[in-house]
Amino acid sequence: MTGQVELEIDGISFVLKESHSFDWLRPLGTVFRVFDQQDSGNLSFGIVQKDGKRLFVKYAGALTIHANHTGSPPEAIRNLKSSVSVYEDLKHDTLIRLTDHFATEQGYVCVFDWVEGENLHNHWKFPPPAKYEDPRSPYYQFRQLPVKTRIGAMEQILDFHIEVERRGYVAVDLYDGSLIYDFDKYVMKICDIDLYRKGSFTNTMGRMWGSSRFMSPEEFELGALIDAVTNVFNMGAMAFALLGGEKDHSYDRWDAGEALYQVVIRAVSADRSQRYASIAELGEAWKEAAMQR
Repeated sequence: MTGQVELEIDGISFVLKESHSFDWLRPLGTVFRVFDQQDSGNLSFGIVQKDGKRLFVKYAGALTIHANHTGSPPEAIRNLKSSVSVYEDLKHDTLIRLTDHFATEQGYVCVFDWVEGENLHNHWKFPPPAKYEDPRSPYYQFRQLPVKTRIGAMEQILDFHIEVERRGYVAVDLYDGSLIYDFDKYVMKICDIDLYRKGSFTNTMGRMWGSSRFMSPEEFELGALIDAVTNVFNMGAMAFALLGGEKDHSYDRWDAGEALYQVVIRAVSADRSQRYASIAELGEAWKEAAMQR
């Protein structure tokens, strides 16, 4: 295809907009998987070391095929560098673990422990509508799980973000592409918090980073406040993605009971003043409602 270059490492091929050196990968181990379709401007690798341990390696600096609408490699490098302190500050059982980070001649690298599971927004293999209709789609498979199991997965996400809030951070760009679910162990992991920020801030972008399926009205509004109340909306939107109809907030598409529905529909109110004041407050309301099921 025009404007694309196919590269190969350890027998695994992937596509960039131009050639790039990956000599820095060699000491880390053998590549067994490449993720080149992400819209973050990053390129990621699955690496297996000589002792059999697996790593997830995220790299900024190459000109990915989505570079035109996600920013330049220098911007991706800045974002990945700044994410290091975020992963270090927000260590949690639900978050993938950062183990190393370093600069290369042309970019920056973050190394994480590999986690088993499936990405719930596997758009490179199951773009919509296949995401919702194909029985092989991880999202489709997740939605077939018992509602109690899915509620438990949502509670893992909610508990992590209560801690995010407690430590003074605001979530940015959280969506189901940030989720990895282990169908064998019924464990949810969050794999992408690169853009989370310390403290509330003003929207200087207009439409911010993220999927519109999960974004609050203020994330589209230049000059709007982005804070814990914004994240209350994000948590409600995530609940609708895992337990309801995504952007369709109707009760007809919801399958977790009336009490939890009333909690979540309040969380996604377009009027900030009608939402819960914090994720912690949302969490308390959630727990009370969950006991009524």
